[in-house]
Amino acid sequence: MYLSRFLSLHALWVTVSSVMQHYPSVWGHYDVCKTQIYTEEGKVWDYMACQPEARDMIKYVKVTLDPPDITCGDPPETFCAMGNPYMCNNECDASTQELAHPPELMFDLEGRHPSTFWQSTTWKDYPKPLHVNITLSWNKTIELTDNIVITFESGRPDQMILEKSLDYGRTWQPYQYYATDCLDAFHMDPKSVRDLSQHTVLEIICTEEYSTGYMTNSKIIHFEIKDRFAFFAGPRLHNMASLYGQLDTTKKLRDFFTVTDLRIRLLRPATGEIYVDEQHLARYFYAISDIRVYGRCKCNLHATGCKEENKRLLCECEHNTTGPDCGKCKKNYQGRPWSPGSYLPIPKGTANIC
Repeated sequence: MYLSRFLSLHALWVTVSSVMQHYPSVWGHYDVCKTQIYTEEGKVWDYMACQPEARDMIKYVKVTLDPPDITCGDPPETFCAMGNPYMCNNECDASTQELAHPPELMFDLEGRHPSTFWQSTTWKDYPKPLHVNITLSWNKTIELTDNIVITFESGRPDQMILEKSLDYGRTWQPYQYYATDCLDAFHMDPKSVRDLSQHTVLEIICTEEYSTGYMTNSKIIHFEIKDRFAFFAGPRLHNMASLYGQLDTTKKLRDFFTVTDLRIRLLRPATGEIYVDEQHLARYFYAISDIRVYGRCKCNLHATGCKEENKRLLCECEHNTTGPDCGKCKKNYQGRPWSPGSYLPIPKGTANIC
């Protein structure tokens, strides 16, 4: 009897110690799929919900530009400074490495001087719109964990749409609209993410916050993931239990932060003025020096690892699951229907093993 009580207390202590070890923050990060515990029957596996660590997803992206010949430099051309149409001493030439601005320069390591950047052709065909689609594809479902950040080398565009796809680019939905004048560009009243709430967090808004002030040094555009998380987890994201609970029980919320592809639709370059100066069209173009996307592979809470194999990201599935997203049970483990893991109950969740 005393031995039985001792083993029960020991099992409880081992379980608590394991949770403390694997969940050092307030509610943990679900970074372990299973751990051994002691029971009266001896060592057994205790399974729990788990997910890969968030990472820089740009390392795995494939980029596509439309139209394909929109990058400057073929043929070589000269472009001018936005603030001074007579300062035209910059050249883009695809045949010379030092003067070329190919798409991959949107994703290289920044912090160097001068910065590297992709650049479009100038708006030489005005008044025909200068439209560019930049599509980022992962061939994998990913869950966004931090703000999407786009850094422009040129002025921020007067009009832009950020879009997402959940089906590998077959269909697209708007994520956010950006404009110097939302009402004129998209027939939408301007809003900020700060104007939203828990009940309206999925609303698609148009913001003027990132499209004004071409004379300033601000060249960054955000899509605010963390501000939306904060409606559930608090301003400093300390109450992650609340966020995980909402993600677990509200499919639309979880899908909102889930993508297979992103598309940046550049619709009108920075002009700095109400009217386009037709005498100096070499002032108008797009140039992007950096794009940041942080997230994790979606593995349905059945994996902590995600590896690149044959240029494709694949979850390293646990819980007797298999598939790119751990979306089905392994052969010989199909005694009950497959189910995703659950964040609940906090802090270990429910593994729902096959």
